[in-house]
Amino acid sequence: MQLVINTRGSFLKKQNNCFFVKVDDKTFEVSEKKVDSILITTSATITTDAIKFAVENNIDIVFLDNFGDPYGRVWHSKLGSTTYIRRRQLEISDEPKGFRLAKGWIEQKIDSQILFLKDLKKNRPDQKDELDDYISGMEDMKAQLEALEGKLDEMRGKIMGLEGMASRYYFQALSFLLPDRWKFNGRSRNPAKDEFNCLLNYGYGVLYSRVEKACIIAGLDPYVGFNHTDDYNKKSFVFDLIEMYRIHIDRTVFNLFSKKQVSDSFFDEIPNGMTLNKEGKAVLIQAVNETFDKEISYKGRNIKIGNTIQFDCHRIANSLIGK
Repeated sequence: MQLVINTRGSFLKKQNNCFFVKVDDKTFEVSEKKVDSILITTSATITTDAIKFAVENNIDIVFLDNFGDPYGRVWHSKLGSTTYIRRRQLEISDEPKGFRLAKGWIEQKIDSQILFLKDLKKNRPDQKDELDDYISGMEDMKAQLEALEGKLDEMRGKIMGLEGMASRYYFQALSFLLPDRWKFNGRSRNPAKDEFNCLLNYGYGVLYSRVEKACIIAGLDPYVGFNHTDDYNKKSFVFDLIEMYRIHIDRTVFNLFSKKQVSDSFFDEIPNGMTLNKEGKAVLIQAVNETFDKEISYKGRNIKIGNTIQFDCHRIANSLIGK
């Protein structure tokens, strides 16, 4: 589970080999065996004993800003695996295998988006024709992507361009399916211009922290990107891998709207947009955690959705070193 601290003034310390949490006038203890990570989303106090206890038990502490983006984390300083993995990660981007990997991650993303729209279409016969048009556009982008050949440095712009065009069809379709009150005009990032993107952005931030942790455990370098370039201080490889898992946040957020579990009270207005408040964060994080705890059949085994990220990172790391 994720231990989430999202109430201003909360207090976290170690007590009796457990995490002791004080929120307003309430207190409770949580065993370290039940905690995978700690998310702190607001102003809170955490003792050095609690930090040391988390590090000793391989529990990362992640600090999220108002938009859900991680701005810092506390974790042990050891490498997740052999440095040879990181060396191969640097080398392989110039090899055909690097191109195939980078293209394959985007193909998987588009496949997942198409499957989601097809799932939504099953119960919406009145909107079938419009959805078919959006799906057809995405399938065309995917076919063009599959046909690409060459070196990653030469094809990176085309890969990302086709991914962007497929995403436009996809988000237009999602907006089309929402009630008029919640429709949105494409993606808007921080700050979000609408409620759907506000929830989506925060969910992606929570997902980002999971992907980064999985990379580190598997011995992958979060900074050495394939599709995303190696900009200064940018964890480009995390941005590469997160594309395959955004669908879990998309489904979660869309389901919240479909089940009428989203309220105007979840959002606060800020200059040029809106942000998710404490009430909204609590609902979203609970829904995301429930999604990650669902068990699915994945690559021949039954596994929790949240664990597929770590499974894939180990698989990628092993492939880099020929295992």
